[in-house]
Amino acid sequence: MKMLINVPETVVPDALRGLAAAHPELTVDVENRVVVRRDAPVEGKVALVSGGGSGHEPLHGGFVGPGMLSAACPGEVFTSPVPDQMVRAAAAVDSGAGVLFVVKNYTGDVLNFDMAAELAEDEGVQIAKVLVNDDVAVQDSTYTAGRRGTGATLFVHKIAGAAADEGMPLDQVAAIGHRVNERARTFGVALSACSTPAKGSPTFDLPAGELELGIGIHGEPGRERRPMMTSREIADYVLDSVLTDLQPRNPVLVLVNGMGATPLIELYGFHAEVARVLGERKVTVARTLVGNYVTSLDMAGVSVTLCEIDEELLRLWDAPVRTPALRWGV
Repeated sequence: MKMLINVPETVVPDALRGLAAAHPELTVDVENRVVVRRDAPVEGKVALVSGGGSGHEPLHGGFVGPGMLSAACPGEVFTSPVPDQMVRAAAAVDSGAGVLFVVKNYTGDVLNFDMAAELAEDEGVQIAKVLVNDDVAVQDSTYTAGRRGTGATLFVHKIAGAAADEGMPLDQVAAIGHRVNERARTFGVALSACSTPAKGSPTFDLPAGELELGIGIHGEPGRERRPMMTSREIADYVLDSVLTDLQPRNPVLVLVNGMGATPLIELYGFHAEVARVLGERKVTVARTLVGNYVTSLDMAGVSVTLCEIDEELLRLWDAPVRTPALRWGV
């Protein structure tokens, strides 16, 4: 399989050097693998730190900047970063107001962020944590106990980041993050397998005429495989899974997220079906985001995340943001 890389061993540092060259507003420590907004620490402001395995770009480094994350810690491809990265990131961004760790529910990430929290607190940094576990496809998975953390991570980054920018204290920023996660649900679909640079070939077998419903962002097994379905049929299945679990009574944020290898023309066509289903189910849409945000390398497919919101969460969602991958209002 052809990949635009030098050698598999340097994929992550090469990408970090490219991120640094493209975005001088970030400080990118390639050796220690920490991405920090250049103006950090911001006096009196709660800082947000997140991270996880590489291969999900623009998550997490692409969301560092005013209005979202203060720092991100990229691990090797599909491998959790280590606690030292997280402690280094927390120390770089803490202004004395505390640091919120936003952690996707994958066992390695959870264990390492927990250890990092203990180490950072030993150094005098106040830490709070939000665990993201929005994936309704399966209860447990290859890399998790409980639901996986996927698309809602973007919503937590954005909304809790805006709360921090408003000057809310650490406990309130964490409460906002928890509220977003509790009100968010995701379901993903794979049309093809992803290929890691180290393996150089698909990580699992998915026959050409089939799709997998409920896939994870590392290619973890979902609920079931079926013969290829139309966009309309997929939207019906995905939204039924999400809405059965969420049962929203208020307007929702909608994220139609490409897995990495699905072109925008297909994502927008799929979103037309998502909008149809939400209309049929009398669900009011407050805001919509369509694009590749929480990816799985070169996997073809899509996930849908809904987040039920209130007036405060919508205000925070609409607040200005300026990061490599998400920006408005500035």
